[in-house]
Amino acid sequence: MPSYGRLTGDSKEGKRTISKLLSLRKALNSIPARSQNQNLLLATWNIREFDSNKFGDRTDEAYYYIAEIVARFDLVAIQEVREDLYALKKLMELLGENWQVIFTDITSGVAGNGERMAFVFDTRKVRFAGLMGQVVLPPVTTVNEAGERQTRPANQLARTPLMCGFEAGWTDFILTTVHIIYGEDRPDYERRVEEIRQLASHLAKRADAKEAWSHNWILLGDFNIYNPADVTMQALTAAGFEVPPELQHLPSNVAQNKFYDQIAFRTRKNKFGPCTNAGVFNFFDWVFRPDEEETYVEAMGNSYFFNSKGVERSVSQRKTYYNNWRTYQMSDHLPMWMELQIDYSDAFLEKKLKES
Repeated sequence: MPSYGRLTGDSKEGKRTISKLLSLRKALNSIPARSQNQNLLLATWNIREFDSNKFGDRTDEAYYYIAEIVARFDLVAIQEVREDLYALKKLMELLGENWQVIFTDITSGVAGNGERMAFVFDTRKVRFAGLMGQVVLPPVTTVNEAGERQTRPANQLARTPLMCGFEAGWTDFILTTVHIIYGEDRPDYERRVEEIRQLASHLAKRADAKEAWSHNWILLGDFNIYNPADVTMQALTAAGFEVPPELQHLPSNVAQNKFYDQIAFRTRKNKFGPCTNAGVFNFFDWVFRPDEEETYVEAMGNSYFFNSKGVERSVSQRKTYYNNWRTYQMSDHLPMWMELQIDYSDAFLEKKLKES
């Protein structure tokens, strides 16, 4: 559990935070309990602008809630970590000394948005195996009409993915986390499809290579997929990555009408998993709820009442402002999680018995 050392009930904010943490912890019990040897609870979460100060500072209250949610899992891939590492450092401080983080440098350029990728994990359960890098796509080779081979540099992803090797229980695996470009507001945006296609195809070849450190590969993060039937999802699955049935009908945005986030597998048969449970967790049922607008008027400040031009907001505009503000406190994405089996001792012993 996170560290609550600095949390007191001496103020109304502190008392509210403690009360809501109790409710949040109870709600998180809907997720399977963590065990030391039997299961792995893996999650992916795009934490909106973590932390760019784009919509004002996150409150201490929000950090406690974010840490409480992260601590419910063993390993979490986090997207939209920004240049300023204050938010990530504060999260790690709340998680405590048993937790570690691996994160990338920022991706330069406008499309990169100054973002980092990160893995946060509980070292009592998950071991970093030493393999770590940012995914760079190899050169593209084509054959012209004369039959000549031509090579050109690949178009790299707008935000460079992070790849790491981990061990837990009886298994090892390589995680690659992504934040695929959004671009135009349509499900078949060509660059988005091409980023997914190129990355999935490249990683599939790496997973099948004899020299691969592990043949269990997991590709997860924010793919900006609108619907599982779209060409964006087909670009992922065409490379042999499989999304478990338990995750295929779980929208992950706050409105719960888009399938932005995904966890996809290309693993050895009977050597990894299976998925035993999965879901998304809607924290807005418990914290920063839609009906709590009045509670946070002071925290939102004058921007709640007046726009950037000093014009007073109407009642409906203030509600819109609050609904946007709370996603910058928590996120506009819901954490997606799954439970995986990591204890294969029975199968190992049965195999030994047959061999004897």
